[in-house]
Amino acid sequence: MRAFWIVLDSAGIGNAPDAEAFGDEGSNTWKTCYDSGKLHIPNMEKLGIYNIDEMNYGDKSLSPIGCYGRLHEKSMGKDTTIGHWEMAGMISPKPFPVYPDGFPKDVLDEFRKQTGREVLCNKPYSGTEVIKAYGREHLETGALIVYTSADSVFKIAAHEGVVPVETLYEYCKIARKILMGAHAVARVIARPFVGQYPNFERTDRRHDFSLVPPKQTVLDDLKDAGKDVIGVGKIYDIFAGKGITETTANHGNKKNMEKVFELQKKDFNGLCYINLVDFDMIYGHRRDILGYTTALNEFDKDLEIFLANMRDDDVLFITADHGCDPGYKGTDHTRESVPLLGYSKCWKQGVNIGTRDTYADIAATLAQIFEIEYHGDGTGFLEMLK
Repeated sequence: MRAFWIVLDSAGIGNAPDAEAFGDEGSNTWKTCYDSGKLHIPNMEKLGIYNIDEMNYGDKSLSPIGCYGRLHEKSMGKDTTIGHWEMAGMISPKPFPVYPDGFPKDVLDEFRKQTGREVLCNKPYSGTEVIKAYGREHLETGALIVYTSADSVFKIAAHEGVVPVETLYEYCKIARKILMGAHAVARVIARPFVGQYPNFERTDRRHDFSLVPPKQTVLDDLKDAGKDVIGVGKIYDIFAGKGITETTANHGNKKNMEKVFELQKKDFNGLCYINLVDFDMIYGHRRDILGYTTALNEFDKDLEIFLANMRDDDVLFITADHGCDPGYKGTDHTRESVPLLGYSKCWKQGVNIGTRDTYADIAATLAQIFEIEYHGDGTGFLEMLK
């Protein structure tokens, strides 16, 4: 038995019941792309994307081949870590700490002491803009560019010619140890870049150092049951390696999907969990509507290949972890409901699984599929598909 679980990072569908509490009322990543007039996703339409509750636009399939539904987030956040942890079966009732005014002096003093380097910036910033603003000073002084966002993140940007990538990773590990307890941010992120002022460019050697999930997830349950748990993209980073048996680092949507096609040709027994981060990192945060739309179109082409390569007992889930509406104000994530599409040749076709009140229902259903002991949150829906 093989299950493939693809996360379209940030591809929300709006209408979260608590969006207003997060300052995101009216945000809708998918509809922004649809309204561009450039969205062409016949394979997701065939699975039933526009048949989902409150998707009151697009061409609804009269005979969808997949199951389809909408998931609300129960955790108190709208970032990658908290979203993936919930979909893997762990609801987080408390939000991670955020730093709209920068990190406190005692944290940065300890970071300076342990790294031996000074710090620049220390405030919320766009990742592309921060290297434009501080990159030249960084080259001249060797000081590390430390910044954050509306999410619970401590980001360190450094030029690869000034700070070798492996050294930057060590600095991130230092920060990860410092940022615990009251300052336990969800992720410490290495953002290496290259080039000369003002033409700096970030590289694909980003690395996330997440908190270890404090509870058992479906990944742990699968691993404990002797199943394979293969991460593609940021999955290993998001779970700090916990519950993962094999990993391939993120190299962008296209290369990540090429890796998935390779894995489709292999025999394994368990889960292949894939994060496609370009939607969020390259297009959502930069509020690039056309880029985001084009990326969805490109994924849909890859989906056609994926569906053609599925074995009779393979299972596919497609979902998202939050929103990042490229047509919305600001540059940060947006609190949205997310889509869920599922398909297997051995399931009923055209099943509306409705609106679910937690992402964790995916994990509970995977546990049912593999018939393993499950320790997480959520309610499975496999009986609807048989």
